[in-house]
Parts: sequence; C-alpha cells; structure tokens
Amino acid sequence: MTGGTDSARSARGDRAVVADRMVRSTVDGIGEPGKLGEPEDSALLAVSSPSESAAWLAFAGCLIAVFMQMIDVTIVNTALPRMTSDLGASRSAELLVISGYSLAFACTLLSAARLGAVVGRRAMFLTSVVAFTAASVWCGLCTGATELVVARVVQGAAGAGMAAQTIAILIASFPRERHSLVFAMYGGVAGFAGMLGPILGGALLTLDIGGWGWRTVFLINLPIGMVAFALAWRYLRIGRPPSPDRLDLGGAALSGLGLLLVVYALALVQQLGWQAQPIALGLAGVVVCALFVAHQIRRASRGDSPLMRLDLFSDKGFRIGSILVCLFFGLFTAFVFAASITMQDVLGYTPWHTAIVMTLFALGAGAGAIASLFLVRRWGILILAAGVTLYGGCMGGGAIYLHLTSGIANPLIAAPAVCAAGFGVGIFAVQIQPIMLSGLNADHMSETSGVVPTIEQIGNALGLAVLTTLFFRSHTLDGALTMMVALAVVSFGLGALTLALPRAQH
Repeated sequence: MTGGTDSARSARGDRAVVADRMVRSTVDGIGEPGKLGEPEDSALLAVSSPSESAAWLAFAGCLIAVFMQMIDVTIVNTALPRMTSDLGASRSAELLVISGYSLAFACTLLSAARLGAVVGRRAMFLTSVVAFTAASVWCGLCTGATELVVARVVQGAAGAGMAAQTIAILIASFPRERHSLVFAMYGGVAGFAGMLGPILGGALLTLDIGGWGWRTVFLINLPIGMVAFALAWRYLRIGRPPSPDRLDLGGAALSGLGLLLVVYALALVQQLGWQAQPIALGLAGVVVCALFVAHQIRRASRGDSPLMRLDLFSDKGFRIGSILVCLFFGLFTAFVFAASITMQDVLGYTPWHTAIVMTLFALGAGAGAIASLFLVRRWGILILAAGVTLYGGCMGGGAIYLHLTSGIANPLIAAPAVCAAGFGVGIFAVQIQPIMLSGLNADHMSETSGVVPTIEQIGNALGLAVLTTLFFRSHTLDGALTMMVALAVVSFGLGALTLALPRAQH
C-alpha cells in the first residue's frame, strides 16, 4: 500500500516538474509595462521570469477585476425594485436587467477566450476592464429602462472578456506548484464577492451617497475598475507567440446561439415553469450546441484552431471536474438566492439579520478556503468530498430542525451550523478547479480559460431554474424545506462523484 502511494506521488511530482519546465521554457519575449497591444503565446502562455512582486501585483489587478465582475451579478438584485420604479420599467424590462447581463456573459465567454488568444490576453483583459467600467458608468447614468438593459448587455459581454482571460493569466503568471494557492485566492474572492453583493447593495441604498440612490451600485465600479486597470497595465507581463491563431467565426456563432438558447430557456423556466416554450428553446439550444461540437471536431481534424478544444475532456479529471463544477455552481447559486428570500419572507428575518447570517456563512467559507490549502495536501480529494458532504449535512439537518420548530430558529443553534456549512463550501469551491486542471499540461490548461467559466454559467442558470421549480412556486416554509432537502441530496451526490476523480490528480 505504501509503495503504491509513493509511486503515485512520484508520478505526480514528475508531471508537475515537466509542466513547470514547459511553462518556464517557452518564452519569446517579455511584455513591457504600459504596452497595451502586446500578444502572447496562445498555445502555451508563459511569463518570462517576472519579479515576484510584479506577478503578485498583476494578480491583485486580476482579483480586483474578478471582484468587480462577480459583485455585479448579485448587487443589482437589491436595487432592482427602486431602479425599475424610478425608470418606470415594465416587468419584462426588469427581468432583462438581470438576464441581459447573464445571457451576454454566458454567450460570449468562449469567443472572448479565443479572441484573447488571438490578440493577446493582456490586451483583451485591459480592454475588457475599460469596457466594463465604462458600461457600469453608463448603467449609473441611464435615464430609461431600455437604455439600462442595453448597457447591462454591454456590461455582461465586457465581464466575459475579463473572466475569459483570468484563468489563462493566472496559469501563465505562476509556476505550477503555486496554482493551488492562487486558485484558492481566486475562488475565495469570487465567492465572497457574490455573497457580498446583496449586503453592499443594501448599504449603498441606505447611505444614498450624494443623493444618487440606486445608481451608486453601478458607479462604485469606477474606482474599482481604475485600480484594476492600473495594476494590470503596469505589472501584467506575458510572452509573445510564435504565430497568431485565427478566430473561428463559425464556431463563435454556433456557440453563442446555442448557449443563448439554453441559458435563455432556463431563464424562462424561472418565469413560466417547465412549460412547452422553454423546453422547446432548450432542446433547440442542445441541437445547436451539438452542431457546434461537430464543427469543432471538423476543424480539429483539418488542423485548424477550434474555438474550444474538445480533447480537454479526454482527461478524466477534467471531465468529472466539469460535471462537479456545473452542479456545484448550480447548488451554490440556488442556495444564495433561496437563503436570502427564505430568511426574510418565510422566517421573518429583517434585512440586517439576514446580512448577519450570510456574513457568518461567508466567514465560514473563508476559513474553509484557508484550511483547504493545508488539508488538501494531506487528504487530497477526500477532503473535498468531506467538505461538500458537510454542507449537505447542514442543509439536511437544518431542514429537519426547521420542520420540527415550524420555522422558528434559535440563533445559538443555527449560527454554528451556518458557519459549518460555509466551511464545507469554502473547502470545495477553492480546490475543485486546481484539482480538475492538475492532469492537463500547460498548453491545455490555458485553453480552459473560457471553458470553465462557461460551465459555471450553465450551472448558475440550471440552479436558478430548479430553485424556481422547488421553491418560488410555493414560497412557503414547505417550499423552503423542499429546497434545503434538494440541496442536501445534490451535495451528497457531489461528494460521491468527487471520489471518482483520479487520485493521482493531486
């Protein structure tokens, strides 16, 4: 048994050394600070020995951009009632303010990732930060509902431009042995921003800075975006490619249309339920996505650069990890939305008390993220399975407790469970990506920059659709308990599936 373990560790170490040498050896040049249009190797991103401080400062710029993009997913929900009332928006326009951003984000991720490989990750990232910040200011200055919807679509597309470069930049900026740490920080910031959004949105509405009201939820991105741009402009350095790729326009059209139909169908489920129209649109989207896959196979067989490398899924770790990421993001999105509504509308909590509970969850998640850096070295994928199972146990136990107490929760009992649930989520969320990517070489890892966020967005949309079916239709304690049980079941399934990851992946 010990000999087998030592052999596995040796094999993993050899793979890490080889991949690290690949990353460090393929460099044609160093990006000069302040030079926008500099391309880099789309096949194998590399950093030419940047200083340690420069790499971390560039990483800080990326994290700030991720924070800005992720917080905009949820911060708008808090301000939506006042926003639509002030602009005289219809119900359909109100929904488009939310779904327009999500649709534009999801449908442009793959194209944005490939475009970054063609024109340069650095150039694409900086341009997207400027576009996102400008679109945020536009949202804050809108005078009509239609204008706001258009601005949100632009904002979503720009957000995809940032997100689609981030993973490739992180892989390029640090040696392989640091990927676990930087991905933990990346996942922690993204998750924290998503949970902070409603809290920050409520605070900005309450403060009403300068009398700007709901507009401040968008205008706050101006200083954040400026800091992110300044750090990336000055410190982000990427090597040059030997030859530029060409953008697969046919693949971009097919992927965009297919994802649009699938995600829009899931969004319609939130309004109409599982009726004929969303089901038909969803099936049409699946057909278009199948055509996209066939198109990618044909391009790869001809030796052309595909929009998405399907050979990524030949790696067992990435294949199983993709399923885990999709289901986990669906679970997490459903939890964040359902928890806030359940506490206020079903349990009678005030917004302030709700914010306290979500803060406890966030603190637990932060502790789990930090602990995972040490625990995963000792226990590998077992600790991920334990983390998501712990979350499921808290959800299932919470459902039983609320059923027995008819929805009356004792804070002294609930608080530790909330922290424990967050702890489990923190462990799983920040480690699943580096583990699912660990079996790929550096060439393949850089190609996941658009694929992984796309999988996450599909999971988000799926989670909200299921949430609507199980909870929003009844909007009662029974609906909340059903949702909690469903979250527990999915969590236990995730724990079991996590054990199917190759042990040598870590």
